[in-house]
Amino acid sequence: MSKIRVGIIGSAGYTGGELLRILIFHPSVEIVFANSASNAGNKLYAVHNDLFGDTELEFSSDFHSNIDVLFLCVGHGDARKFLESNPIDSAVKIIDLSQDYRLRANTTYQGQEFVYGLPELNREAIKTAHYIANPGCFATNIQLALLPLASKGLLPDQIHINATTGSTGAGQKPGATTHFSWRNNNLSAYKSFEHQHLQEISESLDQLQDGFLPHSDQSLLERAAEKINFVPQRGDFTRGIFSSIYVDSDLTEEEAYELYNSYYASHPFTLVSKANIDLKQVVNTNKSIIHLEKHGNKLLILNATDNLLKGASGQAVQNMNLMFGLEERAGLNLKSVGF
Repeated sequence: MSKIRVGIIGSAGYTGGELLRILIFHPSVEIVFANSASNAGNKLYAVHNDLFGDTELEFSSDFHSNIDVLFLCVGHGDARKFLESNPIDSAVKIIDLSQDYRLRANTTYQGQEFVYGLPELNREAIKTAHYIANPGCFATNIQLALLPLASKGLLPDQIHINATTGSTGAGQKPGATTHFSWRNNNLSAYKSFEHQHLQEISESLDQLQDGFLPHSDQSLLERAAEKINFVPQRGDFTRGIFSSIYVDSDLTEEEAYELYNSYYASHPFTLVSKANIDLKQVVNTNKSIIHLEKHGNKLLILNATDNLLKGASGQAVQNMNLMFGLEERAGLNLKSVGF
């Protein structure tokens, strides 16, 4: 099989850098261009300095359709603007890492639908998809913690979530809450009960548990917030998401483990651990590791993921592998940082 010809738009940011780190060593990929107008002509390692010695590729200000797949690693709102201003040949597959095509009301481009790219939910649809909307980082973590329950109609009316993300979740552009001297030795909550990822989370849960999403004249975000009580936090670390979720449940702990193990048995990156988990187990990997505990009538679900990999670029490559008939783990045998 000839190599998959890849183009990347927005390759100088965090997700673009992670994508390059994976694809440079992917056995079935040729990187045709890594677009960054502000860095055109510079070596990739001039921005992503850990790539020194790995590649002599340069950033390009150009892009074209003589590729098999295009990755959009741009800011929210910019993917749709890019595609509207620069129509891509209909033969080219697209994987969008922004939020522009994730929701059901905004999925059409050139007469075709973007498929929501969470393999643990939509693997078969991803295999035949032409366009993929890659899920958000919080959304990936939280959905993976809840999909098994939704698959059996076991989600209650109220879900309680506390989840903490590293500073890379805010993107590469410096801001007041990503500055080292503010972030270091600090913790804060933000967008409590109104984080935008609630929308895609609620649509996916409703896909498995029909009727989960309330029907009303309220906005999708307002309807999602009626059932999902989500408090996001900014953590004092660079990368990763750790969520703590609890729901009322009649399942015993043993039954919960049976359900989760069964649901994820064929999904190579989502693992269920009877031992307690921590964030370092997943940083720099495409894994999501779940731990369950039963306390009275409460089921506690802990989940750890890397926001830049399983929550973004690693999952995008996982989707590419499925779209092109490759082994799902191809190029993604990534190792955690350990200690």
